[in-house]
Amino acid sequence: MATIARLFVYPVKGCRGIAVERATLATTGLEVDGIGDREWVVVDEEREFLSQRELPKMALIETRFAAGALRLKAPGMLELEVPFESEGDVMKVRVWNDEVAAVTQGEIADAWLSRFLGRPARLMRFDPEAKRLSNSRYTGADEAPYKFADAFALLIASEASLDDLNRRLGQRGVAPVAIERFRPNIVLKGVEAFEEDYIDRLTLGTSELRVVKPCVRCSVPNVDPRTGEPSTEPGDTLAVFRYNEQAAGVTFGMNAIVTGGAGSDVTRGQPVEVTLAL
Repeated sequence: MATIARLFVYPVKGCRGIAVERATLATTGLEVDGIGDREWVVVDEEREFLSQRELPKMALIETRFAAGALRLKAPGMLELEVPFESEGDVMKVRVWNDEVAAVTQGEIADAWLSRFLGRPARLMRFDPEAKRLSNSRYTGADEAPYKFADAFALLIASEASLDDLNRRLGQRGVAPVAIERFRPNIVLKGVEAFEEDYIDRLTLGTSELRVVKPCVRCSVPNVDPRTGEPSTEPGDTLAVFRYNEQAAGVTFGMNAIVTGGAGSDVTRGQPVEVTLAL
């Protein structure tokens, strides 16, 4: 039987995530005390989202929840506190090809991000009245809402896949990498290396997830989350054995959506029933 080895939420798209022991499985992904995964996004002056792809130092921005607020911490900066109850103006931001309604979070937050990133930046929160749906080409008849993630509510990876990658990195004289580089939400234990490629459904207590698409990797896993410095690994090694012709890219991890039991809790160490695709 597989189990949940680790759980992660990423309050701000592109910034460091938080490892948690327990989370609520909402239709839009994991939540902690009602605050969702990728609840916030950082945008530029054109309201286009920013990420570690063009700004690797975003990996140095730590996130945490405390006393009714989102708190951000970064080297050389005073800690920033953004109250959950803050109100702002609603405006459209762009995430890939989607225009999404978002709420401004105040001039102090914008100035903090702009100073640390060295360019104009704004912090925006997902508008609770907005609805963003994953591409039905992959979800079919299942309506799959999500917030500021790239394309789907959840990303699934496994310890065994990471171990296999690190073994290959070692053979090439490259230091091992941590699972945080791949920004998963749920990390599985007890499945074979890359067995997640063939999973159809995951049952977690009363909840059900459907795996819908391999995750094509960009340059983000090449950014060291400890230093914010980019390199060419582990991307170069993955390209040797993980190119997926159908997905037209190098893949690691699988995207999933919530198809049942939304609102229930998931916990680290929880058993997971794995159903493989026929």
